[in-house]
Amino acid sequence: MKNKITYLLVPLAIFIGFSLHAQITKSNNSTVLHTAITEFTAGEQIQLKFTGALNLSSSLYLSNSYGSTLLYPIIDNELLIYTIPESISAKSGIVNWRLLDQDPNLSGSFQIRPKAVIKNLESYLGPPSIQAGGTDFSMMVVIPTDELDNPFQDGTLVNIRTQFLDSEVTSDELTKNFIAYKNTYSPKQTGRILMGSESLGITSKEFDINVLASVPRDFIISEHRNHKYADGNQIATLTSSPIKDDYGNVVEDGTFVEFFIKTKKGAILKASGTTIDGVATAKIIHPDHTDEWTVKAIINGMAESEAISFSFEQLFDDFDVSFSKDNRTIGVGPLKSFMQQLIPDGFNVNLSVYNNQELIQTLYKQTVSGEVTFKLNPDVFPEGNYTFKINTAGLEKTYNSKQL
Repeated sequence: MKNKITYLLVPLAIFIGFSLHAQITKSNNSTVLHTAITEFTAGEQIQLKFTGALNLSSSLYLSNSYGSTLLYPIIDNELLIYTIPESISAKSGIVNWRLLDQDPNLSGSFQIRPKAVIKNLESYLGPPSIQAGGTDFSMMVVIPTDELDNPFQDGTLVNIRTQFLDSEVTSDELTKNFIAYKNTYSPKQTGRILMGSESLGITSKEFDINVLASVPRDFIISEHRNHKYADGNQIATLTSSPIKDDYGNVVEDGTFVEFFIKTKKGAILKASGTTIDGVATAKIIHPDHTDEWTVKAIINGMAESEAISFSFEQLFDDFDVSFSKDNRTIGVGPLKSFMQQLIPDGFNVNLSVYNNQELIQTLYKQTVSGEVTFKLNPDVFPEGNYTFKINTAGLEKTYNSKQL
């Protein structure tokens, strides 16, 4: 019986001994971070080393502001080594890590700082054009970066320089959230502002801001004509005074100005022009009949002129009309202008044909060598009594009971 008990106790002791050895081994081989450094410089090789259980299947989970990845180790000198890829080690910021397949999971973080030397100043300026007057502004943003394009830490000094006319100003700005910036408000004069930046011996390229005239103020207009007759041929020129803003700056070339013309009968005509050296000019042809125009110029939504009025005089008081024997050919003219010369080609003459006070047709012709000839087609105007009304230069002549 004793021998049986002995045989039973020996295997049990061996089993218990193995169990204790396994627990001690597990405890002794628990994975521990061996790397003590928690700050690195961008671009250098970064390795996380662990001691303890050496398991090639243990993956390291990495996460930074650019994304996440999994790494697998190598074993060297009883160390579990994870080499951080360049896509992560070249970027500054905080990197969080977690060693998976461990119980419990190990985790931690380390920081990558940019290189100590600035390689480039990323600079942005906008908008490139602002209005004079002190209320509009342009912002310059500067981001100092190293050769790996990592922004420098907050508090980096950036000197932003501004030049306008005889003034040169340097502003010391400190980076915050990786950027330094300066708002440049517009002066009251137009011109070009030059800007640049410098940090730790590195300079940016030169930028410029165009200071344009502010909102134009009201202006006056005038008219010019070679003569005042309604000949339907000459050109009337409408001109603005030099258009300026409230600070005396001439508006930019190309400012669009519309001239609205109201005739004596209430019709609205329109001409337009763009400014050159602040002056807008529009041209419009004379009417072919006596008229009076009232003109007003507008810069849409911003400024306008006072209205001016001027009239056009009658070109002639009478004109000759001739009929053929059968009254089917009607000649008008020769029409003469205010100096008794033949009227320019293209002057309008209209013939309206009535039958029993009903308008049959209106024929339109333009003068050639001062004359116009109308020929009435028998297919359109059969035999009968007709009334003819001839209009030109605002004058009208009526011929009743003409037999065709």
